[in-house]
Order: sequence, then C-alpha cells, then structure tokens
Amino acid sequence: MKHDLASKLLRSGEISRRDFAAKTASSLLGVGLLGNSLASKSFAAFEGSSKLRQAATAKNVIYLYMSGGQSHMDTWDVKEGVETAGPTKPIKTSADGVRISEYLPNTAKHMHHGTILNSLTSTQGAHEQGNYMMHTSYELRGTIRHPAMGAWLNVFQGGGNSTLPNFVFVGNDSRHPGAGFFPAAQAPLFVSNPENGLKNIKNSQPEKLQARMTLADELDKDFRATFPHRNVKAYADMYDDAMTMMKSEDLKAFDLADEAPDVRAAYGKEAFGQGCLLARRLVERGVRFVEVSLGGWDTHNANFVAVPERCETLDKGLSALLNDLHLRGMLQDTLVVVTTEFGRTPDINQNVGRDHYPKAFSAVMFGGGVKGGFVYGKTDKEGREVIEDKIKIQDMNATIAFALGLPLDQVIYSPSKRPFTIADKGQPLTSVFA
Repeated sequence: MKHDLASKLLRSGEISRRDFAAKTASSLLGVGLLGNSLASKSFAAFEGSSKLRQAATAKNVIYLYMSGGQSHMDTWDVKEGVETAGPTKPIKTSADGVRISEYLPNTAKHMHHGTILNSLTSTQGAHEQGNYMMHTSYELRGTIRHPAMGAWLNVFQGGGNSTLPNFVFVGNDSRHPGAGFFPAAQAPLFVSNPENGLKNIKNSQPEKLQARMTLADELDKDFRATFPHRNVKAYADMYDDAMTMMKSEDLKAFDLADEAPDVRAAYGKEAFGQGCLLARRLVERGVRFVEVSLGGWDTHNANFVAVPERCETLDKGLSALLNDLHLRGMLQDTLVVVTTEFGRTPDINQNVGRDHYPKAFSAVMFGGGVKGGFVYGKTDKEGREVIEDKIKIQDMNATIAFALGLPLDQVIYSPSKRPFTIADKGQPLTSVFA
C-alpha cells in the first residue's frame, strides 16, 4: 500500500522526489531531510560539507574497532633508528615499499589489498570522547546522541537482507552510540559473544507466540492511537522485525558450527577472530555493516608486552578475514576498516608504556575500491607530528561514506530540529581509491 501510494503521488507530480523523501523521513524516521523550501540559513552550518558524488565502490563494511587507543608506533607506522621506536621492528609486506610491524606478519601478506592512513589526528584525547567522535564524527554532548555510520547507511540505503538486521555489532562495548537520534529500528543488533550466536531465537511453539502477539497488538491499539509518538511505533516495529528474523532461514549465519574446523582455527580461537568470521558470514547474506571490537589497547603499562599479544589476535582474525573475502570474490565489494580512537605517545613512559596521543595515529582500509599497497599521509621520523596530508576523523568517516555512495551534504534534522550531516564537514580522501 505504501509503495502504491508513493508511486501514484510521484507519477501525478503532486510532490517532487526530494519532497517525498523529506516527508517519508519525517513520518517514518522522526527526522526531517532539508528541503528546498527551508531557509538557506539552516544549511549554512554545513556549507563546507563535501558535494562530491560517487558511484559506490563498496556494498558492505566490516569495521574492526581497536578499543583503547592502538599504538600507531607499534603497528602501522613503525619507526627505526630513534628512541621513540622502542624494540618494535618493521617488516616488509606484499606491497613494494610498504612496511608494517613485525607483530602483524600474516596481515603483511595482504597489504597489496590495502591502504594505510598514517596521518590521522583528533581533538579528543579521552577514551569515551575519542570513541564517540570516531564512530559519529561529532563531539560527545549531553543533549543529543549522534548516529553511527551503520545507522546512516540504514537510513539512506537500507539493507540487503529483508529478514536480518542491516547493522550488527559484535563485542561488549556499552559506549557504542548506536542509532543516535534515529529511531531504535536503525540501531545495531548487539552480539556479545560470536560463539553463542543468537540464543533462544527459535520458537518451538510459533502458533502460540503468534496468538500472543496478535492479542498484544489488539490491546495496544488504543494506546498507539492516543500516543502517535515515534518511540511507541518503534517498539511495535521492533516486535515485527524480531518476528520476521525468527522465521528467517538466514539465521544459520549466526551459527559458526557450520564452518569447517580448519576455517574456524584460521581466524583464531579468541572472540575477536570468531567475530571476524561471523562478520564474513553475515555480509555473505546481505548484512551491510558489521562492527567487531577488540579491546585491550590502553597500554599505559608494559606496552611491549601487551601490544604483541593484542596484535597476535588482530593478525589472525584480520588476515583470515581478508584471505576469506578475497577467495570468495567478496573483497572488492567489502570495505574492511581497522581503526581506533587515538594513538599512543611516541615517548615511552616510566612504566614502559605509551600514553594517550590523539595528535597523530593510524588506520587501515582494505578492499571496497581502495588502492592496494598504498600509504596515505606521513608523520615525522619520531611519530610525533603529521607532516603530510593530515586526516581529521570527519575526513576518514566521509571516506567510508563516499565508498558506500552516501550523500555527504544531505542535511537531516534531528527530532529537536537540529541539522546534521553524515560526517559533519569531512572531506573524502578521493586519492585513496583505485
């Protein structure tokens, strides 16, 4: 019915496609798209947003988040011949002239598929604030919650599987911004342990459950009519989505026991590695944005003990994921991002650790249309200062959105009537694309 009405309105010329999108967003999402009839002053806040358009090079994103602040000096931007380098040594990779940490030997074999971003910089030097900005492009505020990239993707493009969530988070980070000011339906499905998958999702008495849901719907009808609020509707929609998912044949994607033992072993036995395997299985079935978190990077103490351990887990999971995606012909359509909230100090502290350092740090992108064997940006010989091609957090997020073909200058109003764009005023790094 909704699609028929939309088609009639558009064919009759009663409303433009842009106005229809604005009305749809307002009614279904509880937010508003900026229309031509609104004052130009409203748009002025984002007049610096990129107007570049891109035919999407990536259909999906697997976002690997290194929670705690990964040391750029001991992973992607290793130095030599200076005191700040510590004992970490660089090694050659599959890409000529590209070197990374000795702690990532398996990933080194896949660098011909990836681009290293060695010139990130942030204004946020605390974990919660840095994590929030990396996920949303905005500063953490007490008055509003901004959406993460997966929620923006949901709103602008929707999913590739009508029976599974389009946005999944694998890990235990309670600080994730989720849907932000978008309705709850745009939030990720949280999977705390990939080994367990989705417990108790199958119902042995579907007829009885359906009867209960029908009764609940009847009892709630008057309440919904009296309070036509988007959050009330969101709860009803969530029940509907849950019922649809319970009946989905693709729920088997969450059961890692379907994988051969040698495949599971290749990813590593840790939750992160198995989360990477789950991410591949979900993307294979049309889930478009999967985030997997790996904590333990807050290395104020014993950095050169903790980082090799963390890197071993990352190296197994990431290299197996890249190999798997490549062999299945999925890497060209899947953007794999490895990032963190900030770097660690070049100077080594009295506890043989590295402290918070938002001034300069690194991230990596593989597949999804980015160049292979490419390094963008540069820090000085001690890893202290960005000296070439500085990247703000907003620029990195704009690059991810650009790869997905999302509109960087489309202004959306929150329910409080405040305007926002997907990456604030971030500019996509177009030169990292092949």
